[in-house]
Amino acid sequence: QVQLVESGGGLVQAGGSLKLSCVASGPTFRSYFMGWFRQAPGKERELVARVSWSGGSVYYGDSVKGRFTISPDNAKNTVYLQMNALKPEDTAVYYCAARRPETLQYNYWGQGTQVTVSS
Repeated sequence: QVQLVESGGGLVQAGGSLKLSCVASGPTFRSYFMGWFRQAPGKERELVARVSWSGGSVYYGDSVKGRFTISPDNAKNTVYLQMNALKPEDTAVYYCAARRPETLQYNYWGQGTQVTVSS
């Protein structure tokens, strides 16, 4: 069992930055890959970035490459998503999720945090 709690969303102007946090807990969470997803109204959920707790297995979606950075902090049991050069199209609910490395399905999800980028 893995529990995930996100924070850090908010309202920011285009070109600004936000840093999202996902605190993980549970007996086995360090064996999971951690992903950040987002879902905008009327759109499908999109994988934004992924990382392992060792800092490897990093993935970024094409729409965020060069602007977003995912990073784990093992001392704080937290995975961060640093978002720079934000655009209005980054507006969405952002979710933290976890999956086993040997599968493609994310089984554990946080409650989500709203990010709104104004133009």
